[in-house]
Amino acid sequence: MERTLISIISNLKKKIMKQIFYSILLLATISTSAVAQDSTIYTRDGVPLEVRSTGNNTLVELSRADSIFNFNVAVAKFPPGKKLDWHYHPGGQILIITEGVGYYQERGKPKRIVSKGEVVKCLPGVEHWHGSSVEAGVTYLATSPAQRGATVWLEKVTDEQYNSKTNK
Repeated sequence: MERTLISIISNLKKKIMKQIFYSILLLATISTSAVAQDSTIYTRDGVPLEVRSTGNNTLVELSRADSIFNFNVAVAKFPPGKKLDWHYHPGGQILIITEGVGYYQERGKPKRIVSKGEVVKCLPGVEHWHGSSVEAGVTYLATSPAQRGATVWLEKVTDEQYNSKTNK
């Protein structure tokens, strides 16, 4: 009888431990999903990269130009209704829209809507601005060659420019 009782207790402990294990696993999965939806963590050699706030958005420089790879790569995230000032890149820039809906406009051309999956090529020296739409935020990867110099910042985008009609 004592052996039977020990066996029952042992089986009960195993079941309880199994339930605790699966409960912890489920909670870890749920909390990881929630964190993954709120923020993206980028690392280099396991060390989180610095996230810079540039006022209305966040910017993470994923890779800086060096002696082998002469281009910069960054990810930017804008909440709804936010934008960069007019600017240009001496070496050009490529934007890869990864989430949301945004705007892109080159000087003298109509503003256009950009969304997830689109690739925008900003030619060298072309003045432009980009940001999120009024209703939705936008996230994009940006890359630009570094050998011709850094971004040149110009005047602010006016409310009239930001709220102008769009071309798709």
